[in-house]
Amino acid sequence: MMGKRIEFEQITRLDPEWVREHIARFMAEDTPNGDVTTEAIVTELTPVAAKMVAVDDFVFCGAQVIPYCFPESCSVKIFCSDGDSVSSGQSFAEIRGSAVLILTHERVALNLIQKLCGISSEIKKYCDLDLPENFKVMDTRKTTPGLRRFEKYAVAVGGGWNHRLDLSTGILIKDNHLKATGSVKTAVERSRKQNMKNLPIELEVDTLEQLKEGLELDVDGILLDNMSTEMVKEAVSIIRDSPGGDAIFVEASGGINYKALESYAWTGIDGVSMSTITAQVSPVDIKLELMKEKNYIKIL
Repeated sequence: MMGKRIEFEQITRLDPEWVREHIARFMAEDTPNGDVTTEAIVTELTPVAAKMVAVDDFVFCGAQVIPYCFPESCSVKIFCSDGDSVSSGQSFAEIRGSAVLILTHERVALNLIQKLCGISSEIKKYCDLDLPENFKVMDTRKTTPGLRRFEKYAVAVGGGWNHRLDLSTGILIKDNHLKATGSVKTAVERSRKQNMKNLPIELEVDTLEQLKEGLELDVDGILLDNMSTEMVKEAVSIIRDSPGGDAIFVEASGGINYKALESYAWTGIDGVSMSTITAQVSPVDIKLELMKEKNYIKIL
């Protein structure tokens, strides 16, 4: 967000140890007492190779995740980079190791990668629309509990931008805050007084009166909530004509879908924040195939 008062952290990398810790928790949920089926019928020492194969076309997101979805005794090769287009039928990863370990870990791995690739593919569709240069298609905090950093990483992989990561990384005064405090002035002044870390202060408004009051209080960002494109244009004009208005980050949100995005993007705002790119995305279809002595065993 060059030249603007608000610049959120972009999740462009996942720490390997952090990924391992989360995978371990996911596995603990899936195997509270082991994988009773696999352990009963498969010999621990049986060596196999497995391929992850795309059933759908999608934008790949998993190079920083798949290697840590399986125990360290397994070797993992990734055949494409995050952000690459993957075609149906394409093999994009190979895992070699114990059949027991691969079979036990495959579902958690597939579930997670299918979800992330679904998000990266969806956001890419939005970013490929006719949008102004440097326009930001942003996510929100409407993410899956426990998976937020994964999902925001997938947004970045698909070409989108990350809004604030959590409630601790930015002050966003929303409508319910205004109802709880009674006025824009009270909410902003209290926020500024308690803002020991000098975090950016963004104000959500749904009327031009709230907007004008917020501009008098010199907030860093404005979120135009549930406004028509005509109202957004008027709001942008008011903001840019105010002292220091060009440096204020302006976003729109609420009810903006894929079909409406282009019309909002050309109103002069800096970006649109959309929950649909994370909260309403369907996973893509990926399968894992075991290979043993040239025979394929399909894992459903």
